Amino acid sequence: MRYTIRHESRRVMRIHLAGTRMSLGEADILEYYLRDLPFVEDVKVFERTGDAIVKYNREADHRERLLDALCGFSYQDEYALSLVPEDSGRALTRHYQDKLFWKVVGRAATMLLLPAPVRAVWTTVKSLRYVVHGLGCLLTRGLEVPVLDATAITASILRSDFDTASSVMFLLELGEILEEWTHKKSVGDLARAMSLQVEKVWMKTEGADVLIDVKDVQVGDRIVVRTSNVIPLDGTVLEGEMTVNQASMTGESVPVEKHADAYVYAGTVVEEGECVIQVAKAKGSGHYDKIVKMIEESEKLKSNTEARAYHLADSLVPYSLGGAALTFLLTRNVAKGLAFLMVDFSCALKLSMPLSVLSAIREAGDRKISVKGGKFMEAIAEADTIVFDKTGTLTRATPTVMHIETFGDMEESEALKIAACLEEHYPHSIANAVVAEAKKRGIRHKEMHSKVQYVVAHGIASEIDGKKAFIGSYHFVFEDEKCKLLKRDEKKLEALPDEYSKLYLAIDGKLCAVICIFDPIREEAPEIIDGLRKLGISKICMMTGDAEKTAAAVAAQLHLDEFHAEVLPGTKAEFVRKEHAAGRKVIMIGDGVNDTPALSEADVGIAISDGAAIAREVADVTIAADNLRELVFLRKLSMALMRRIHSNYNFIIGFNALLIALGVGGVLPPATGALLHNGSTIVTGLKSMTNLLDEEESA
Repeated sequence: MRYTIRHESRRVMRIHLAGTRMSLGEADILEYYLRDLPFVEDVKVFERTGDAIVKYNREADHRERLLDALCGFSYQDEYALSLVPEDSGRALTRHYQDKLFWKVVGRAATMLLLPAPVRAVWTTVKSLRYVVHGLGCLLTRGLEVPVLDATAITASILRSDFDTASSVMFLLELGEILEEWTHKKSVGDLARAMSLQVEKVWMKTEGADVLIDVKDVQVGDRIVVRTSNVIPLDGTVLEGEMTVNQASMTGESVPVEKHADAYVYAGTVVEEGECVIQVAKAKGSGHYDKIVKMIEESEKLKSNTEARAYHLADSLVPYSLGGAALTFLLTRNVAKGLAFLMVDFSCALKLSMPLSVLSAIREAGDRKISVKGGKFMEAIAEADTIVFDKTGTLTRATPTVMHIETFGDMEESEALKIAACLEEHYPHSIANAVVAEAKKRGIRHKEMHSKVQYVVAHGIASEIDGKKAFIGSYHFVFEDEKCKLLKRDEKKLEALPDEYSKLYLAIDGKLCAVICIFDPIREEAPEIIDGLRKLGISKICMMTGDAEKTAAAVAAQLHLDEFHAEVLPGTKAEFVRKEHAAGRKVIMIGDGVNDTPALSEADVGIAISDGAAIAREVADVTIAADNLRELVFLRKLSMALMRRIHSNYNFIIGFNALLIALGVGGVLPPATGALLHNGSTIVTGLKSMTNLLDEEESA
């Protein structure tokens, strides 16, 4: 591809593509192609001018690699095409930009070109829509904002003040366009954030199951899904049984049993069991639309504060109408009475609130934080209790295998091979450590076991060469499955260091190996705990399935208020319920299958991005795995959002009340009051779209 560099500074390059103006689709292909480059941090593509601004890591040969990638780019490249989501939002933005532009041009042309009598007729005809809407609202729902709008427009026309009536309708139309755009963009942004992030799937072949890229799966292929997996593609169950959480697609709160010939949807989560699915739709087909429908039918976009503001706008209508009537009766001055009708609180409240929430969600998205709705931002701001899982959250997301102690005739490499073969089916930070260690040692493992069963918060059960195999916690292996340890090996087991997390591997009822994993506390964890306390979190707890000694050491080092060790998933959820009963609002942070009940129970469930798929699906917020500092940023952002909402609320009520007072006092004519009211609405809306935190404050 041919291009020219128009401007370049440190880490930022603006390029111009040669040739004709880009289409919307071509702009998306280029943007997502560049975003996929590992050294590129941010990209903006402007299809109207054919320009692109690329921010990249200025290290070693990154500039040259970027230039090479641009030279090799093609709009027909299949890989680049596969990166583009079903709906990028670019077409929506263009549609509403054009709609606003032509609305303003049409208004200017009407005022400049049409004579006054024609404008009067045109205004009267346009007013019929508002009058009919107001009457319909009055007959069905009672006194709400449309009744106030219709009354104000009708009163202006009856006074032959057609310019005021026209201005009111123009500003109402602008508000409607902005509100509709805001809502659709909010839904689109959330849908893209909630879209599947499944990159690899297990394909069923004649030999062993093979892990492949989801982009390579074709219609008719057979894939394997297991407990905690997100089903990546629509399809039909060929064999096996499982229960599936379909809440994200159908709204069903109870998991649904799936057997042979049952249809399953992409984006739903396997709660228990295993199945082979024949793929019916390629990646992405129809998934975005399903998510959009789910969001549209939910109340997730609105926080409680937003809802109260909406209700307030309607509840003030009777007082506005009553004030207008009383003022007219007392003064016999129509203009003073109109002061109440020309100023309503609805436009500003209904525009600024969702724009503020959208701004916060967008700002979070810039930090790779996915938030599923405004009410969760509000809950984060109001929470006073935070509960951490230990492994993969307070500790590193990438623990490492430090030692493998074998028993009996088991060899270390064989133990690691078996453990990796079992653990790779159920991604978790500890499981990832085992798989990574096998890869590091060059140990290759084919599927050597039969059907795998994941026992939540305990471990994995399977069969190898007809013998039962178990890997998991001490409780699971020795107490639940009654595996044995030879007396001569007891001291060997007791000598293993307490600071390590341990996985116990048993075959045919006998302990074969213990894998010791070092899971150090994140470097930033003490700073994060301190930062959360300073931001008003009064109770910080840790709940883990790990051993008491290991958990106690972590809790002491971080100065936590409480910790609970060797807990089951239900115990975590029960703790959250007890906190609710005590009148506290709870944030739960976790990354595993065993965290999902508590994530669902909490006011806000926060999942780690590389944790279990079911945890990400259930959670209300997802943060990047590499930095817990995002929790402090999220708390700051949420508190800033609530401050902005309350500030907007106070300004709107105060300023509009002042306009009404000035109008009743005869200082402002109705047209000026309407102009100032609608002007302040647009200014408030524009302010609500700005970033809530500057770079220094969000650091």
